Amino acid sequence: MKVINLGEKNTVLNKFVAQMRDKGVQKDSMRFRRNLERLGEIFAYEISHHLDYSTKEVVTPLGIANVPTPDSKVVVSTILRAGLPLHQGILNYFDDAQNAFVAAYRKYDKGEDFHINIEYCSTPDLTGKTLILADTMLATGASLEIAYKRLCEEGQPAHTHLVCPIASAYAVEYLQKHLPAEGVTLWVATIDEELTSHSYIVPGLGDAGDLAYGVKK
Repeated sequence: MKVINLGEKNTVLNKFVAQMRDKGVQKDSMRFRRNLERLGEIFAYEISHHLDYSTKEVVTPLGIANVPTPDSKVVVSTILRAGLPLHQGILNYFDDAQNAFVAAYRKYDKGEDFHINIEYCSTPDLTGKTLILADTMLATGASLEIAYKRLCEEGQPAHTHLVCPIASAYAVEYLQKHLPAEGVTLWVATIDEELTSHSYIVPGLGDAGDLAYGVKK
């Protein structure tokens, strides 16, 4: 699995990440959602470099222009609910893409022990397509692994791009061990070194779902 960290370059992406982390700015849930959407747009643009293209003729009012445009069939997918603004940002650029959704969450057993439970999955056939699977936080990597494998039950993608702005070093290493070495790319905006015993990323940014949509019961 290839890992691409866009946060290693000095771009405006880092400004959006900084605002998402800032506990003062986080009080504005609309800005938090918009920054996630912006990140989705940036990731989508970068992923577009890795699609298949061919040149097509476009008829203008004055003649014919030869324009290279993508041929890859894209499916944009997310893990509910925190990934929704990120999903929308990606969809803003891949506006003709098909869509898939997975509802996955931590179900606690005893004490701090938990397993990942999937209650819902809606997806088109993924065979031979480019799958973009987005989730805001990559803490342990377990949710993304299970969501990816569940989606692949509906057809094997030609390539999968995993988009996770905030990732832990633990989760990156976990996915490198548990996902295919070829055909999968992980895109992140930052990799944080610490993961607590409760599986929270530090410094992280808190609960992305709550920050975007309000505190849940």
